[in-house]
Amino acid sequence: MASKNRVEDLAILGGSPAFSEKLHVGRPNIGDRDRLLERINDLLDRRWLSNNGPYVQEFEKRIADIVGVKHCIAMCNGTVALEIAIRAVGLTGEVIVPSFTFIATAHALQWQEITPVFCDVDPRTHTINPWRVETMITPRTTGIIGVHVWGQPCNVEALTEIANKHNLKLMFDAAHAFGCSYKGRMIGNFGNAEVFSFHATKFLNAFEGGAVVTNDDELASKIRLMTNFGFAGYDNVNYIGTNGKMTEVSAAMGLTGLESLDEFVAINYRNYKQYQRELENIPGIKILTYNKTDKCNYQYIVLEIDEAITQINRDKLVEILWAENILARRYFYPGCHRMEPYRSYFPHAGLLLPETENLGKRILILPTGSAVGLEEINKICQIIWLVVQHSYEVKERLLPKDSEPLKAQ
Repeated sequence: MASKNRVEDLAILGGSPAFSEKLHVGRPNIGDRDRLLERINDLLDRRWLSNNGPYVQEFEKRIADIVGVKHCIAMCNGTVALEIAIRAVGLTGEVIVPSFTFIATAHALQWQEITPVFCDVDPRTHTINPWRVETMITPRTTGIIGVHVWGQPCNVEALTEIANKHNLKLMFDAAHAFGCSYKGRMIGNFGNAEVFSFHATKFLNAFEGGAVVTNDDELASKIRLMTNFGFAGYDNVNYIGTNGKMTEVSAAMGLTGLESLDEFVAINYRNYKQYQRELENIPGIKILTYNKTDKCNYQYIVLEIDEAITQINRDKLVEILWAENILARRYFYPGCHRMEPYRSYFPHAGLLLPETENLGKRILILPTGSAVGLEEINKICQIIWLVVQHSYEVKERLLPKDSEPLKAQ
């Protein structure tokens, strides 16, 4: 790793990148490779590759046991899981969602011609603000989808109270929140249903996968039918459905990851604490802290950049870090409401989303996970400290690259 002690050492100003290999946010955790290959060889020998094989059944049972729910229906990915859950729950018309989320949350609704109504978030937790939700309810509203951002639980009790009061369905996008809890209860036990993602970038991955979890027997039965074309038995289709099934090889990867789950969380926690120590004295840099009284997967290292103090904005800091092969990310930039088709449908939505707009300009996510060690973290934080400490000089030296000289008229 290249040393970074002077402004001239920054790669964006001509120095060598700090890292020869790119550091990613969410580089996949693999687990025990030999155990994974053993499972893959087993499923190949059995020639049972899909259609509710034994590994999928085992994976569903393990997830349900960990979460403490009655039903887990594993699927090919988290987006399809969202789409099927939305349809099974019976959402129509308008559904209130945060704009500060991955675009799949909104798309899963719009794909089914359901209008996502974007609600602002609590600036402390970055999750949907229940007190703003009630102001968004109209006669066409049929439900609310909360998002447990960064694994931080929504205000479940307030959202449940609002849903009950207005006779609305309540779901949660828990893509970030597997292994997390809310007031002692595991995420997955709330609302009509919750949806997990086991995408490659999640701390527990199934190569690609997702799941719906619920304690509602009737809803679980409906979702299971919908996931497999509506088949209720051999040559017996009695419900409309699609192909959302998880494959055996994905379940094999998921089961292998589950065996290393405690190790993954321990690594994430170690990295989080190291970032916390290294960043705590850098002015204008605030690291999101997690509630120590609940379980957390510590999957995300979330910074808020206060440009008024750092004197360098988040986007420029991202550019500087990328030059060093530190692929920091802007989440969830620029917000669903500023992406198509929503920015055309709701061109003035930002006026009702001040906290979302503000967070979209401040949030920075740093690399973590089993591919990142303490030495890498120390180097990342050293670079951030160098940039903030010399922000005026850095900006001045970058200015010629940002602006074209005025041409004579």
